Amino acid sequence: MRGPAPLSRRPSAHYAGGVTSGTSFGRVAAEYARGRPDYPADAVAWMLEGVEGQVLDVGAGTGKLTIALLHQHHRVIAVDPDPVMLATLEIHAPGVMTVRGSAESLPFADGSVAAVVMGQAWHWVDVEAASAEIARVLRPGGTLGMIWNIRDEYSPWVEALTRIIGYSHAERLLDGPGPRVGAPFGELEAYETTWKAEVTAAEVRALVHSRSTYFSARDEAAHDVDLALEQLFASIGLTGDATATMPYATFAFRARTPGASEDTADAAGAADAADAADAADASEDAAGAPAPDDA
Repeated sequence: MRGPAPLSRRPSAHYAGGVTSGTSFGRVAAEYARGRPDYPADAVAWMLEGVEGQVLDVGAGTGKLTIALLHQHHRVIAVDPDPVMLATLEIHAPGVMTVRGSAESLPFADGSVAAVVMGQAWHWVDVEAASAEIARVLRPGGTLGMIWNIRDEYSPWVEALTRIIGYSHAERLLDGPGPRVGAPFGELEAYETTWKAEVTAAEVRALVHSRSTYFSARDEAAHDVDLALEQLFASIGLTGDATATMPYATFAFRARTPGASEDTADAAGAADAADAADAADASEDAAGAPAPDDA
């Protein structure tokens, strides 16, 4: 287990987009699903170490983290403010219950879930409001987890890519003071892992086009980014089905609500997920505000 290392070589952003709302990403749901990387199993397992019971994936987007949770046999409800993103998630993770909501407004009963996780999303929330709301729905001793995939720029072509597309809100957060949580959570624990993905030009285009700084930019700025991307691809021979290695660093964090007694914890662990599901059914039209992932 390691704390996150600072991200280096931070040039200024190539272009800047506008303000992004909680339902902005739906317009790029297909690109998001195609271009965003999966989450490494070791980081997901660490984030939810010892967790048994219902897990909420908040800011679930198109389901990248939801699918990783399912692979580790967690019971998951996907929560997102954007109905288009949730519809895309249902294609990739059929059978998963989906609910509209946000970290600051969760349509679930008090103490009804074992964990709340957020992938590429905590940097969008109102920290104090989200911390209080998440703590409300968590059982005593419940886990709040957050995770980000960040490009690792030791590769020259990835450094060149960053000079074109700039830095996301998440990358700036992790390069600075890092995430924080509000009451009643204590200090965040941290975990870092590195890994690599093989990507095609089409996948990198989709990744770039799914970023808020791209789809909220002026048309001419986005056009300039596209031209620079094609020049980069040509310079490294990334055409057609050819692939390049994209190195990633994944940063995971976790915190817990004040703990329960052993008897209470045992009772909570034996509780059925029906309470959480019933609460979600009763409020499934609830809308959220902060945006989902962008990194």
